Amino acid sequence: MRYEILGSLRALSGNTVVTISARKMEIVLATLLIRADQVVSVEQLIEEVWGHAPPRRATAALYVYISQLRKLLSPAADGATALETRAPGYVMRIGDGELDFHAFQRRVGDGRGHFRAGRHDQARQAFQQALALWRGPVLSDLREGPIVNGFATWIEEVRLESVEMLNEANLELGRHRELVSELYGLVRAHPFHEAFYRQLMIALCRSERRAEALGVYQDARTVLNDELGIEPGPRLQRLQLDILNAAPPAGPGDMKAAV
Repeated sequence: MRYEILGSLRALSGNTVVTISARKMEIVLATLLIRADQVVSVEQLIEEVWGHAPPRRATAALYVYISQLRKLLSPAADGATALETRAPGYVMRIGDGELDFHAFQRRVGDGRGHFRAGRHDQARQAFQQALALWRGPVLSDLREGPIVNGFATWIEEVRLESVEMLNEANLELGRHRELVSELYGLVRAHPFHEAFYRQLMIALCRSERRAEALGVYQDARTVLNDELGIEPGPRLQRLQLDILNAAPPAGPGDMKAAV
């Protein structure tokens, strides 16, 4: 079996998608996959499915969902399933390569390591491979309990970090002109994420578009002032001064304080 949670929940047996008809069963499976190889208690699963006001027969209903999931998930050769009972609840055993989230984590870790070591092309490839695993908003229709919702919030931050690091690797590789249109899209989609404004300003400046770069700073300042009542952070302000003072931005190693 393979499982995907970087988007809507999917379970696959070979190339066949396993249909899970009940939304509450999906919540149970998503929770167990997020906590793969860890015991999730009955109480935690009940809260995830029904919140703080579960029905009287919530425990019995949960047992039914677990039983149905075991029937849906392909059994191992010895008849055992990946979904095991372990006091005080259940644990989902996941093998190598069976969960997209684990592959994402490995590739992000590789990308960080390559970037720190100055291997920017390898970093670029690792972050691209990690981001290619995403299929859309994470478990967007299952975000009711603290485990699924907390995971979705956290992993989205990791995704944004990966996008940011991919951009940094591309800037180091001199791909500033290629990045401009993508970065314009990112600042529109994430108007409070100052790193994307900074990267766009650098890409524009290295593309000999200093006036546009300064315009991006003014856009960032307007958004942050109007929406949050704050000024841009010190890195963005420092970059604006570097551009105004015509600090040389042409090469990948330039503007190190700002990048």
